[in-house]
Amino acid sequence: MSDKSIVIAGDHAGAGLKSELVQHLKDRGFEPLDLGADGSESVDYPDYADKLASAIADGRAERGVLVCGTGIGISIAANRYRHIRAALCHSTTDARLSRQHNDANVLALGARTMGAQTALDCLDVFLDTDFEAGRHARRVGKMS
Repeated sequence: MSDKSIVIAGDHAGAGLKSELVQHLKDRGFEPLDLGADGSESVDYPDYADKLASAIADGRAERGVLVCGTGIGISIAANRYRHIRAALCHSTTDARLSRQHNDANVLALGARTMGAQTALDCLDVFLDTDFEAGRHARRVGKMS
């Protein structure tokens, strides 16, 4: 697995934003593993959270991005897995702190609750921010 591999998935409500995020990842030199959905036909977001969790568990990627209408449902579905720390982010501050303090390995975004540029900015910050460890490591360890 390349350190540039990242898995991305979302439901029908997130398909348009997901496409923009995939292109942005490619532009940044990442190798996105796109698990769908790719259209507006209604699908169930837990299925896509499951696919992403499996890809991370299998080692096909270390980090991921999930997108649904609000980001809420898909992040709840993903966080059922102990190896997933999905953070629903609405700002670059959320994205930065989710990495620094929580070592989030999945960024969750809401296609209906944020603009595309804000989502791209959150993605960049999420990818560029390291976990601080230190006092946070013990707490994060309890989640995994």
